[in-house]
Order: sequence, then C-alpha cells, then structure tokens
Amino acid sequence: MLALAAGCQSQSSQPTAPSTGKSAALRNMEQVAIAAHRCWFASGDPTFRDYSFANELNSFSGRPRFLLVPKGNFGGKPLLVVQAEGSAGAVTTFGPLLEQQDGSRIAGDVRRWSGGDSACA
Repeated sequence: MLALAAGCQSQSSQPTAPSTGKSAALRNMEQVAIAAHRCWFASGDPTFRDYSFANELNSFSGRPRFLLVPKGNFGGKPLLVVQAEGSAGAVTTFGPLLEQQDGSRIAGDVRRWSGGDSACA
C-alpha cells in the first residue's frame, strides 16, 4: 500500500530550465567561435588576413571545433585548432600559430571568450 501511495504523490512544483539539447562543449564552442569570427575576421583584423575560418561545430566526435587554415585552402593543414570536449566543455587550443608572434594574444582571446567575456581585444 505504501508503494501505491508514493506513486500518487504530486511532482515537485519547481520549474526546470528548458534543455537546449546542446552539450556544454558545443555551447562553449559556439560562444568562442562567434567571438573569434567577429573579432578576428569580420572586423578585418590584419593579423588574420592570411587565414580562413573553418567551422566544424557539428562534429560527431563530441569535440566541436574550429580551425584556422591557410586563406582559401579549407582542406589545408590546420594552423590553429580550437576545440571543446568533456562534460564541462573545456576549451583547448593547439597548432603552430600559437608558437608564432601572435600566439599569446590568440591564447588570451580564446581563454577570455571561453570564460564568458565576448569582447574583442
């Protein structure tokens, strides 16, 4: 009888946040990719004029990412990879651009954007 009574109790009246169906990794990468495109490419920043932005957010690997590749060569070797993974959506960067003159700026921008600040440098 107790099992029957327990089954009839009402659900909590606490509202739940609607689920977007997106993983933390995808949500974080969307935020970073939008800021990167806006700040590095749409703004006409000369630092990035020799590169193209290759968006791969719809990755089935569980690691949404974007790449910077040589301008106009979307199949070329990535010069920068920015990706997120895991339940916390941790964002990581790697590639030869990080070892060049603007590497610390790039890393700082990505770190700032992944932390929620979408401002350009």
